[in-house]
Amino acid sequence: MADPAMGVTPYWELTFDADGDPDGGRRDRLLAGVVDRGVHDLVVFSHGWNSDRSGATRLYSRFFAPFPELAPKARLGYVGVVWPSMRFSDEPIPDFPRSVAADTPPRPGLDKDTRHALLETFPGRATVIDQIARMLDQQPGDEAELEEFGRLVRMLVDVVPPGPQVLFAADTLAEGVPQDEPEIFAGSAAGVCEEFAQALAHLESPGGAAGFTVPNPWDGAHELLRQGTYYAMKRRAGTVGERGLGRMIGQLAAAAPEVRVHLVGHSFGGRLVSFALRGLPKGVRTVKSVTLLQGAFSHYAFAARLPHDARAGGVLQGQQNRVDGPLVCCHSRHDSALGTMYPLASRMAGDARGVAAFDIGRTLGAKWGAMGHDGVQAVPGTKSFKLADALKTKLPVSGCVNVDAAAVVKRGGAPAGAHSDIVHRELAQLVLAAGRIR
Repeated sequence: MADPAMGVTPYWELTFDADGDPDGGRRDRLLAGVVDRGVHDLVVFSHGWNSDRSGATRLYSRFFAPFPELAPKARLGYVGVVWPSMRFSDEPIPDFPRSVAADTPPRPGLDKDTRHALLETFPGRATVIDQIARMLDQQPGDEAELEEFGRLVRMLVDVVPPGPQVLFAADTLAEGVPQDEPEIFAGSAAGVCEEFAQALAHLESPGGAAGFTVPNPWDGAHELLRQGTYYAMKRRAGTVGERGLGRMIGQLAAAAPEVRVHLVGHSFGGRLVSFALRGLPKGVRTVKSVTLLQGAFSHYAFAARLPHDARAGGVLQGQQNRVDGPLVCCHSRHDSALGTMYPLASRMAGDARGVAAFDIGRTLGAKWGAMGHDGVQAVPGTKSFKLADALKTKLPVSGCVNVDAAAVVKRGGAPAGAHSDIVHRELAQLVLAAGRIR
């Protein structure tokens, strides 16, 4: 029986906590159900920046809707992964109702929905969140107050967590050790806020009046908070992927070895399903395709060596070889969340200081860019296609494949741009093509 909010069947939901521990009842229903329903191909989709189950379920329902028509003979099953993430409610989501992408007060104030999401996402941090909200409302003029704001953000997101958690936030490793923490946490908070404010002004008025005004650094402070929470979600996505979803796919392989698994992830969900490859038990080859939709992690994540540092490689180097099929990365130049904000937030301490917003794509983007902006980089043998061409030809049966999806992933306002514009029939077709599902 289909979920009341879901238009396809059979559909199961997998729920994980922040440590990657699953809801046992939901997991067991999935393991038994794929056998009982005779599923041959199981499409597993992980959301990115959603603050609750309802937002994720809406996304899954709309993305999965074309599948039965596109592959009428396939014995398909569908899984929606729900994990404790969040997004700021001022991020517009194309085609979603206003209850999901709600109207919010002007920046830099913290709207009630985002504040509620922060309280749910970071339990036990209510006092810190109250202080952050108060400072965003009051916007004190002293630079020292911006530094204090930066300290509070660091405290909120637990920049240096205990134990192995730090590895789940890493994008690149130098001789097996995570590289330095991002400049947004290590450097001057006031300087970072000013850079973010300039970048936001450029995104909102490219080539226009923004170039003749002095942006409010507290707009940048609001963005520092956003990027700080994303840093925590980035770490959480890696944890849930490796410790949660990867292990569960191993259990599924033991219970139903003939079921072909196809992983799909949007934004940090792309990071989650990619880290799931690292969590697969030895010998499991049931993952037949991976499709990353605007993946919010380093374009060097799968590289054995970085072009700018021969000692370092991606945190997921070689993991594409765990897929018995292709790893397809969709990217779009219209994704300003990944094309502009991600490189600024990901830049390592002491690197490329003082880069103007209009230079980001040519400088920081090349070094600290994201999968969803320009695709997989520095992995030999990676093939590249325009979306229309990818849908006309047979995709490679293995290795990394970049697909420029800018022809459809193109709508959305500042600061995220087209980051969440992923509900398209063409992208559903691409998932089926990557998995050789007919």
